[in-house]
Amino acid sequence: MVKHILVADDDTHIREVITFALEKAGMKVTLAGDGRDALTRFHPAIDLVVLDINMPELDGLEVCKELRKTSDIPILFLSSRDDEIDRILGLEIGGDDYVTKPFSPRELVARINVILKRRVAAPKATAVAKNLVHGKLRIVPEQHAVSWDGLAVSLTATEFAMLMLFASQPSHVFNRDTIMSKAYEHHVYVSDRTIDSHIRHIRQKFVEVGCSAIIETVHGVGYKLNTCQ
Repeated sequence: MVKHILVADDDTHIREVITFALEKAGMKVTLAGDGRDALTRFHPAIDLVVLDINMPELDGLEVCKELRKTSDIPILFLSSRDDEIDRILGLEIGGDDYVTKPFSPRELVARINVILKRRVAAPKATAVAKNLVHGKLRIVPEQHAVSWDGLAVSLTATEFAMLMLFASQPSHVFNRDTIMSKAYEHHVYVSDRTIDSHIRHIRQKFVEVGCSAIIETVHGVGYKLNTCQ
């Protein structure tokens, strides 16, 4: 099935470069020139969104926030600012990955493919997995569904993969290298800060449904599921 990618960037040249690379890779592309245009053009058939952070009307972070209200669509950020603030903030509000400008079109396509393959592979890998229940936490792998005390928790594909890892071995402490290898396929490298941002985002989502600390930090080692609530 042809994957449909929404690309939102206010730079015409960058849109053209990305379009050429994605179409060459066999993907369908819808373009948006600013944040509001991106929200207008988004629809359920879109498989992934590429968002430039610095756009007029609405910036990429605001667009991500709006999309996350109703969708767990994978989002990859583009940023011309080589600092951690945009990157971490973007991932905390629900981004799946980021690429810093200037970038290689081949790298961008590779990262998009990794996210899409992870999203498709997750249901296949967990289709025969049993539901995971730990106290008030319930995970239904076949439905990609998570709840706390009966309240639904919406997670991105990466967040879901991380929580599944913790829940599959609730007494085990996972270091960042293990989390990276399990949650990010094809040995994609992400920084420790990126992993920490995903963890904070998962925690915040559970706080919103009444769970104060779903993931426990074991200082100097890594993270584990908190089964003491």
